[in-house]
Amino acid sequence: MLIRDATLTDRDAIVAIDHLAHERIDFIERALRSRSCLVAERDGQVVAYGVLEYTFFEHGFVSMLYVAQAERRHGIGRALMEALASRCRTRKLFTSTNESNRPMHQLLKTMGYIPSGIIENLAPGDPEVVYFHDLGERAV
Repeated sequence: MLIRDATLTDRDAIVAIDHLAHERIDFIERALRSRSCLVAERDGQVVAYGVLEYTFFEHGFVSMLYVAQAERRHGIGRALMEALASRCRTRKLFTSTNESNRPMHQLLKTMGYIPSGIIENLAPGDPEVVYFHDLGERAV
C-alpha cells in the first residue's frame, strides 16, 4: 500500500470509491485544490482518502476518512489516520464521526483518541461525536 498526496487527477478515482461523493463533490474538489488530501493506493488503485484541515478553531481536524467498502478492516484506515496525524502542524488533532459509525469509534479509541463532545442536528437522529488526540511532540 502507498499513501501519497492527492492531486486533481485523483478526483475521478475518489468519486468512484465514495458512495456519497455526489453529495460532497465540492468538498472533494476543494480538498484536492488546497492540497489537504491524501490517498491510499493498493496495486495502483485509489482505495481510500483522508483530508486534514485547520478550520476547527485553528487545530488540525481530519474532516474526512473514507475507505472503499471492499478494502475495509485491512488496516488502511489506521495507516491513513497515522499519515494524516504525522503531517499535522498542531499539537491538538480532532476528528468526528456519526454516533452510528461503530467501526470508526473503535479505530479512534484503539489509536488513543478520546471523545471530546457531541454535535446534534447535523444528521437527523445520528449525532456527530468529536474526538481529540494530543500529538505532543509529534506535531510539526
